[in-house]
Amino acid sequence: MRPTTAWQALAQRPLSFLTSSWPWRSLAYLSGGVVVGAAAALFFALGLAAGIALLVVLIGVAPLAGLVLASTVVGRVERRRLRLVDLDPLSDPHRAPDSPGPRAWVTARLKEQVTWRELTFTLLSAASLWWLDLLVLGFSFGLPALTFASTDGSTWPWTVFGAIVLLASPYTVTSWAGARGALARTFLVPRGKELGEELQEVRASQSRLLDSFDAERARIERDLHDGAQQRLVSLGMTLGMLRLEVPPNSPVTRLLSEAEDQLSTAHKELRALIRGLNPPVLADHGLVAAIEDYAGRFPIPVQVDLRLPERLSRQLETTMYYLINEALTNIARHSGATCAQVYGRYHSDQLLLNILDNGRGGADPGKGTGMTGLADRVAALDGRIQVLSPVGGPTLLQVEVPCRFA
Repeated sequence: MRPTTAWQALAQRPLSFLTSSWPWRSLAYLSGGVVVGAAAALFFALGLAAGIALLVVLIGVAPLAGLVLASTVVGRVERRRLRLVDLDPLSDPHRAPDSPGPRAWVTARLKEQVTWRELTFTLLSAASLWWLDLLVLGFSFGLPALTFASTDGSTWPWTVFGAIVLLASPYTVTSWAGARGALARTFLVPRGKELGEELQEVRASQSRLLDSFDAERARIERDLHDGAQQRLVSLGMTLGMLRLEVPPNSPVTRLLSEAEDQLSTAHKELRALIRGLNPPVLADHGLVAAIEDYAGRFPIPVQVDLRLPERLSRQLETTMYYLINEALTNIARHSGATCAQVYGRYHSDQLLLNILDNGRGGADPGKGTGMTGLADRVAALDGRIQVLSPVGGPTLLQVEVPCRFA
């Protein structure tokens, strides 16, 4: 799978990553963050001072409102800068005003939630992010430069330390750039009604398709349970009655025993198939209990650490169950792992899920594995899937899905 974020590039190819463009992209992202953040800090300091000074004559409201609106510019710049460390584009969540003119534009912007998220991000960037960028760059490059400049016979340990820091700088810079980009994305990504009407309709269409798939799965499970399974039970009773009519030493007795064994095997396989289509424990007790039940029957040890404040929606529970099911099945079939872990938490209206195994790594969902369909299902819920699988392992599947409890 082609890396789409700096983190993926670092995790998938730790060595070839050094010869790629990602370290330079990360360096450009952090350097730009210093410039943008310092400029935002200066602008906000001056605007806030002017607003407070003029507030006594009621004119200060305009500079303060201007600071809020200026944050939309910072948000627009940051969305463009994010393409350096995250190739997935972010669309502009701002809507066109209902009428022309600056007053309508200002009114529309002040009413949008994204404007206030952009203000929060701008304040965070001005207050801390830019100097954290500067601190990372200074540690990665400034510290080695100082140690090399002061080299003499008594300071050689510091020179060695500076060389180690410099050699590790691509990893240090990229790690912080990936974390900073992920933080920026949580503030700036469009949400709900901020998506364009066409994209909203696509998402709604995908959601309707998922509902129809779930309904069809339930129908198949019901037909198998009420039809094929009952016929197998009836066939077993018929074979039992036939055995009573056959003499004990007849050659037919052996054939009846083989037929009953095959029927029993087919019945067990059908029950397992029905249980996989629509697990009763999922419907009755929720996702956590269903995953713990599945992990208890899995051929390799699986540690489940899944904590949710309450039950999820039916659609989300079903999607997450089959995603975890497919991920664990792939681990058992292809990874050579001896253990796996399922970790999940609910945080800030997001369901965060990690599936980790200690296998051989090198997994590539882009080569047509079953994860492609599951990725489509998660995308229909406005979620994201990332697979971090360097050759030699371990493999980490990360899932983020919007989730709100009442």
